[in-house]
Amino acid sequence: MTVSWETHTQLESPQVWYGESPATVTSVATGTSTTYPSSRVYDNHVKITGLKPNTTYWYRVSNQNCAGCAYKALDTFTTAREAGDETPFTVAVVIDLGLMGADGLSTKVGPYGGAANPLGPNDLNTIQSLMENKDTFDFIAHFGDIAYSDYFIKESWEGYFGNNSLIPNMTSVVEGYNELLEQFYDQMTPLTNSKAYMVSAGNHEANCDNGGVTDSIHNITYTTSICVPGQMNFTGYINHFRMPSDESGGTGNFWYSFDYGLAHFIVLDTETDLPVGLQSPDEVGGTDAGANSGPFGAPNQQYDWFENDLASVDREKTPWVIVGLHRPWYISATTSNRCLTCQEAFEPLMIKYGVDLYMQGHIHVYERNTPIANNTIDPAGLNNPTAPWNIVNGAAGHYDGLDALTAIPSYAVVAWDTAYGWSRLTFHNRTHLTHEFVASANGTVLDSATLYKAHDFSSSNGTGQGQGGNSQGR
Repeated sequence: MTVSWETHTQLESPQVWYGESPATVTSVATGTSTTYPSSRVYDNHVKITGLKPNTTYWYRVSNQNCAGCAYKALDTFTTAREAGDETPFTVAVVIDLGLMGADGLSTKVGPYGGAANPLGPNDLNTIQSLMENKDTFDFIAHFGDIAYSDYFIKESWEGYFGNNSLIPNMTSVVEGYNELLEQFYDQMTPLTNSKAYMVSAGNHEANCDNGGVTDSIHNITYTTSICVPGQMNFTGYINHFRMPSDESGGTGNFWYSFDYGLAHFIVLDTETDLPVGLQSPDEVGGTDAGANSGPFGAPNQQYDWFENDLASVDREKTPWVIVGLHRPWYISATTSNRCLTCQEAFEPLMIKYGVDLYMQGHIHVYERNTPIANNTIDPAGLNNPTAPWNIVNGAAGHYDGLDALTAIPSYAVVAWDTAYGWSRLTFHNRTHLTHEFVASANGTVLDSATLYKAHDFSSSNGTGQGQGGNSQGR
């Protein structure tokens, strides 16, 4: 378990005290305190080892940004279940989740543009909805597009900050980007101080200008030339998080894996480091103009790691294999918004090794697809399919609101473009997994489906499909 927090000054020796009860917070671990150009804070990371599985620990950290506090607050975290633990568990999944409130998605829009779907006056936003349901899930997975601090430029020219801030410059972008980023992390703290927060890279972590922004009111086109080095090349994302790549042989916060109970989770990077011969969206020449990010590994390193990781999964202990990555390829969107190079890179390995479910976002809608492989629908549906199940849920919400669905393809079972929401995954046992789309506004479950997989790994095909079984819907 790594505990991370920000401070306004560098800590000589950031520390975390922890124990199994509030009265025994006496063990201590020490970490590092680092920053990067343009950041206004220091990122402190303390890795705690030797913890018991599935155990709640009380902890406190040194030197919080809490001037004059009489004491340091105690929080709790619960460690992961051991691989093979058959106890049911639940995961909250969000994708494309940005800042909420005054300088993010709210009930208002700017005079020159804004969200097509502003929040209603009585709506909860997604962060509030997660807080209301905090006791119903074990950890949070956020598969790309975190905070949307790169929307500062767009929010400026659309008048969201008022008419005195319509035309940003490099100085205002540095401060505005940081302000939005810090607000988001503050909003998430009541969740992430006690729930593990597992992330992947999305395009909005790449730089400060959202892949190129055109101010149609003042006829100004912004490029990455307005971004300082600390707000390019995923710098903030690299510094703020510490994902378990060392433990899984991955690379930084970009690709890694971990076990939790009956499931093996794999996180991939769709933005950079696609295999040789395939164009990565955020690298030089990619679809996000001027991003020029990465690569973060050697040629083919992510692909080779992905295959090796899949091949090494003990499916007797962790029969479920779940993949999280940002950009989709099966989606009700124009071809330019479908990551076909990502499909070419990753789908064959998902099929070969029997991945059960992969989740994506990027397009700001909800779409539950039927199991599909190589653009061919699996006739078994959710009743023990051989093809992976794909769900796209980019509807968590951010300043720009939701996208509009285009022509619904034949593989889409359910699609929504009018509701903000998040996904709740419940692993019931070795054979049944339920996905729910939860409306953030009021907690209504808008869509629910249960996947049955036999997971009979004695069969000759090695993918655990077996024979027979019943699907369930709830």
